[in-house]
Amino acid sequence: MKFKIHTEVLKKWLDIVNHATASITTTPILENILLKVNFNSIMLTSNNLEMAIEYVINDDIKIESEWAFCVPSKLFTSYINLVQDDEVTLELLNDNSLKIATSSWKLKIKWIESDEFPLIPSIREEVSLNISWKIIKKSIDKTLFSSAEWNIRPTLAWLYVNIKWREVIFASTDSFRLSEYKTILSEEVKNNFSQIIPSKTASQIKSILSDNDEVKIISGNNQIAFISWNTKIFSRLLNGKFPDYVSYFPTTFSTKAEVNRVDLMWALKKINLVSRENNYSIKMSLSSSRWIELETSETQIWEWDVTLVWAVEWEDNIVWINSTYFLEVLWVIETTHISISFENPLSPIMISPVNDPEKSDDTHSFKHIIMPLKI
Repeated sequence: MKFKIHTEVLKKWLDIVNHATASITTTPILENILLKVNFNSIMLTSNNLEMAIEYVINDDIKIESEWAFCVPSKLFTSYINLVQDDEVTLELLNDNSLKIATSSWKLKIKWIESDEFPLIPSIREEVSLNISWKIIKKSIDKTLFSSAEWNIRPTLAWLYVNIKWREVIFASTDSFRLSEYKTILSEEVKNNFSQIIPSKTASQIKSILSDNDEVKIISGNNQIAFISWNTKIFSRLLNGKFPDYVSYFPTTFSTKAEVNRVDLMWALKKINLVSRENNYSIKMSLSSSRWIELETSETQIWEWDVTLVWAVEWEDNIVWINSTYFLEVLWVIETTHISISFENPLSPIMISPVNDPEKSDDTHSFKHIIMPLKI
């Protein structure tokens, strides 16, 4: 086997397939990348048994002979990232080694037989639909932050995806907060789709494909695949049922306020320097006299408070809230102002964007709730 490829092309696509390479595992073969070299293309494959990626390179390559083999991902990628020459040549030698050579450097590493690499199970196509990757990526960005961490609450480390008619709905929760992002499509989809995707998979795939790509989603036998151009991303799906979350969003409020999102973000960044001593708990006091006060309890560092100008309606109220959770939701909202609403100090706190009059867009909607702290 021997082929020559542009270095930047190989670097780019090694970066993609490494999203599904296992770093620490009891199965060493999962730390490798599989290369299948045909006369007109090269397929790179990674598989950590939860997610797998296939990428096909068919441009800017010169292939002299075919073969399939595995190479250690970390060593191979680290070396290629250091190569400064325009092209690199890969050649399998008779001593079971792979020679990686440029005009000025060469390296020999051991390769492994391809039949040791785990196969990607074929998907029995039960649901198939096409959708813009830009919509998928933005939906992940708007909801991933409020899913649970895998090592802490694996049963909530997922995203709920529901695509039906003209609606694309993503939702997530870690039981302390809940997010929903909805997009209205210009045309109906042919197949309805409702699944739970691991948040680790969602975190990886959102950075792989281009916003301009159209993605084909295939689902079946507890698996899902995202296919675009020459990239295929496979993932297992989670068994279980996402909570019937719609009723958790409150519909009545005794206090409602609007505030400039950026002003509030700066205030929370500052208060976090102190509130971390109290597990990021802060007191938020809202007054119908058009002001809000954020303050911490006294800590070893000090205590801190700030007053912001708000448009507060109805009743005055006080609520305790996690300042980090508060800040994280502000990062994913894009409007100039946000709305905060709640019924009483122990009820869920609704946070949602306030549409800018000149940028009104009724094709997207976002809402989020945070559970207050009981202090």
